[in-house]
Amino acid sequence: MSMLQPAPTGFMIDLDGTMVDTLGDFVAVLSQVLDDLALPRVSREFVEHTIGQGSEHLIRSVLREVGGSQDQYEPAWTLYQRHYEVLNGTHADVFPGVEAGLRQIRALGLPMACLTNKPAAFARDLLRRKALDVYFDHVFGGDDFERKKPDPLPLLKTCEALGTSPATTWMVGDSSNDAKAANAAGCPVALVSYGYNHGQPIRDVRADVYLDRLDQWLVPV
Repeated sequence: MSMLQPAPTGFMIDLDGTMVDTLGDFVAVLSQVLDDLALPRVSREFVEHTIGQGSEHLIRSVLREVGGSQDQYEPAWTLYQRHYEVLNGTHADVFPGVEAGLRQIRALGLPMACLTNKPAAFARDLLRRKALDVYFDHVFGGDDFERKKPDPLPLLKTCEALGTSPATTWMVGDSSNDAKAANAAGCPVALVSYGYNHGQPIRDVRADVYLDRLDQWLVPV
């Protein structure tokens, strides 16, 4: 940890694709929603490349993909919330090294927030179900602020809540959304190599550190 430059005073950590592999949850929920609407299902690959920009973007993208009407968005959103509340975490697993990495950060005594585009209620419930909630001082979701990542606003507001400077508060994520938000907010960024990133190579995205596991913090760029 001491090799990180700038030296951290706090951490903001993404959820889907960074701490928990939730792709199976998204696929299962969307399959039920599309079945309910009598629409064809989407592929697992399409879901993997589409998640990360918030549930609203995901649902609208899925409707376009299957030839549905955007007029179906509201019923699809209602069904999505209903099914996700039930299935949340059922088809998801914590990535290797995540719990050890969170313990490393907590041992430093630094404030830590989970910052995700996932709706806040689903994020908090997932962290609780996976026993990761104990590591975080704050959990902020995509509906907690006026704008979502890649906008810098959620990061700046989270830094305020943590009481830390953006310049020394590390954003840890798995996608270009996390990196763009961090760069715009003036935060250093670490990206994990195993996440989703819309199907693009993560090392094509500029970051201060790349991690193969969350507990391997001393890997330089």
